[in-house]
Amino acid sequence: MTSANPSPLWQPDPGRIAQAQITRFQAWAAEHHGAPAEGGYAALHRWSVDELATFWKAVTEWFDVRFSTPYARVLGDRSMPGAQWFPGATLNYAEHALRAADTRADEPALLHVDETHEPTPVSWSELRRQVGSLAAELRALGVRPGDRVSGYLPNVPQAVVALLATAAVGGVWTSCAPDFGARSVLDRFQQVEPVVLFTVDGYRYGGKEHDRRDTVAELRRELPTLRAVVHIPLLGTEAPEGALEWSALTSADVTPVYEEVPFDHPLWVLYSSGTTGLPKAIVQSQGGILVEHLKQLGLHCDLGPEDRFFWYTSTGWMMWNFLVSGLLTGTTIVLYDGSPGFPDTAAQWRIAERTGATLFGTSAAYVMACRKAGVHPSRDFDLSRVQCVATTGSPLPPDGFRWLHDEVRDDLWIASVSGGTDVCSCFAGAVPTLPVYVGELQAPGLGTDLQSWDPSGEPLIDEVGELVVTNPMPSMPIRFWNDPDGSRYHDSYFDTYPGVWRHGDWITLTSRGSVVIHGRSDSTLNRQGVRMGSADIYEAVERLPEIRESLVIGIEQPDGGYWMPLFVHLAPGAVLDDALLSRIKQTIREQLSPRHIPDEVIEVPGVPHTLTGKRIEVPVKRLLQGTPLEKAVNPGSIDNLDLLGFYEELARKRA
Repeated sequence: MTSANPSPLWQPDPGRIAQAQITRFQAWAAEHHGAPAEGGYAALHRWSVDELATFWKAVTEWFDVRFSTPYARVLGDRSMPGAQWFPGATLNYAEHALRAADTRADEPALLHVDETHEPTPVSWSELRRQVGSLAAELRALGVRPGDRVSGYLPNVPQAVVALLATAAVGGVWTSCAPDFGARSVLDRFQQVEPVVLFTVDGYRYGGKEHDRRDTVAELRRELPTLRAVVHIPLLGTEAPEGALEWSALTSADVTPVYEEVPFDHPLWVLYSSGTTGLPKAIVQSQGGILVEHLKQLGLHCDLGPEDRFFWYTSTGWMMWNFLVSGLLTGTTIVLYDGSPGFPDTAAQWRIAERTGATLFGTSAAYVMACRKAGVHPSRDFDLSRVQCVATTGSPLPPDGFRWLHDEVRDDLWIASVSGGTDVCSCFAGAVPTLPVYVGELQAPGLGTDLQSWDPSGEPLIDEVGELVVTNPMPSMPIRFWNDPDGSRYHDSYFDTYPGVWRHGDWITLTSRGSVVIHGRSDSTLNRQGVRMGSADIYEAVERLPEIRESLVIGIEQPDGGYWMPLFVHLAPGAVLDDALLSRIKQTIREQLSPRHIPDEVIEVPGVPHTLTGKRIEVPVKRLLQGTPLEKAVNPGSIDNLDLLGFYEELARKRA
C-alpha cells in the first residue's frame, strides 16, 4: 500500500497557507461558529462533519449567499436519501453567478478559445446583458419554473448564457456535446422532455468542420415537447425553417430578472454514462449546487476575482457545469472549444499560457499522454501564472505527479481530485494548505464524511475498502428523473449500506489523512481473495513505453475458476513479442502482486470508452461472459462501437 512516512512532493510555504481563503475561513468560523482555531485542516474537517449544519451555515455566511426568503433551519432531515437542506429558503443560482458584474463590469467573465488558441473575452456586463435578454425571451416563449431547456452545444459562451438564462427563469438546464450522435442525445433528452432546444449547425474539432444539421433535424423530429429551437450558426449556415436566431434573442439591453426558487428547486439534469442501459438522469438543486460549488471552488480550489480558471471539458461532462460555477467566486473562466491535442499534444499548455490560467484542470490521461510524447511545458511555455494543475477522470498515477513536478515547476500545487457526476463535485482532492504526496489525493472535502468500509460496514485505515459518505452533501441528487418511487436512486447508492452513500470506488484512507483511489469496485479484480482495483494495473503497465493504453477484466468462470485477461493497445511500432510479454508480467509481479499477473495478454486495436473518456470495463466483461452486444452495452454511450466487435468476436471464439 502506501509508505507510512513518505516525503511530500510539495509543501505550501507559510505565506501561501496564510493567504489561502480556507485559512481565513477557519479563523472566521472559529470566532463566529465555534470551529477549532488550531489543528489546521484536519481539525477543521473533523468539525465540518461533526457539526454539519453549523458548517454549512458558516459557508453561506462566508460567501454571502443571498436568501430572498430566509431558511427555517439548515438541515430539516439528514436521512439519506432524502436530506432536506435549508427548508423554507428561496434564492437563485444565476443571480450569484453574475454578482461580479456589479463591481467588475468591464473585466472578462469569460475567455473563449478555439483551435486558433487566441482568447476572445466576454465582459461581466456583456454576459449579464445577454443573460437578461435571453431570460426575457425564454419567458416570452412560455418557459416557466421547472420546464426543461436543453442545449446541443460545444463549450462556447452561448452555452454559458443559455444555462444562466435558464436558471434565471427557474428552468432546468440539460446539455450534450455535439459530438454525441442523435441516439445518445435522445436517450438523454427524451427522458426529461425539453420545451426549448439550443443547437449549433456544427462544430470544429481537430482542424475539421463537422456538420450537425441532419442530427439537429432528427432531434427536432424525436422531441415532440419542443416549443422552440434556437439556432447558433457556428459554421455560418442559415437557420432551419421554424428555428429562432440566437442573435435576435440576445440583442436587447435588459437587466436579468431572477426567479426566486426554493433551495431544492432543480437547477440541471446530468447523466450517467449509460453503458449498460438508459443513462440515469440525475437532478441537482439550485441551492445545493450553489453552496457546494462555493465551498469547493472558493475554499478547496482557492479561486477568487484575480484568478483565471481553465478546465478542459465538454458540455457533456459534469466538469463543464463545475467550470461555469467558477463565476460564483468572481473568477474569469476559460472556455476551450476544440480538440485537446490539436495541433499537437501540447495544445492545452499553450492555452494555459495564452489565457494566463492560474488553475489549469485536465485529465490524468492527458498528463500521461504528454509524458509519453515528450512534451516539456515549462521549457516551451510561460506557465508562471499557473499555481495549480488539477486532474480528474481517473486516478493520476505516481509517474504523472513526478512528471508535473519535474516538467512544469517544482513548487507546483498538484491536485488530483475524485468525485462524480452524481454529486457534480469532489469527495476528495484539493486543499491549498496541505502537502502533496505522490499518487495521493490530499484529503476528503469539508463537510464530506468520506470513509473506507469493509463489507460489514466497519471503517478501514490504510486498507482498501468501499468509498462511502456517511452524511448528506447538499449537491447529492434531489432525485432521478422518471423515478417516481425513488427506487432507482436508492438502488444506485444505498442498497449496500442502508442510509449510507456507496459510490462504487475502491479507496484507501491513509493514517496521514490522504486518499488513494484504486478504481471502480464494480470491476474489481479478485484473485485468490486478494482484491485490487483496475487503476493500479493501468498505472503500472502504462509506464511501459510500448503500451498506449490497457484494459483489464476479471471474469468468474462457471467451474469456479477466474480468468483475468489484460488487453493492450500498443504504441506505433511496438510489437507484442515474448520480451514485451515478459516485461509486462515482471512489472505487475514486482510493483503490484504476483497473484495479479494476467492469464493472457491480448493485443487489441483500441480500448473502448464512454463518451466522456472513461474506459468501459463492465460491458466488456459482459461481452466476454457471452452476453450479446445489444444487451451488454448501450451503443449510444460508447465512443467507438466498432471496437466492441473485436471483443464480441473474441468471446465467440473462446466459447
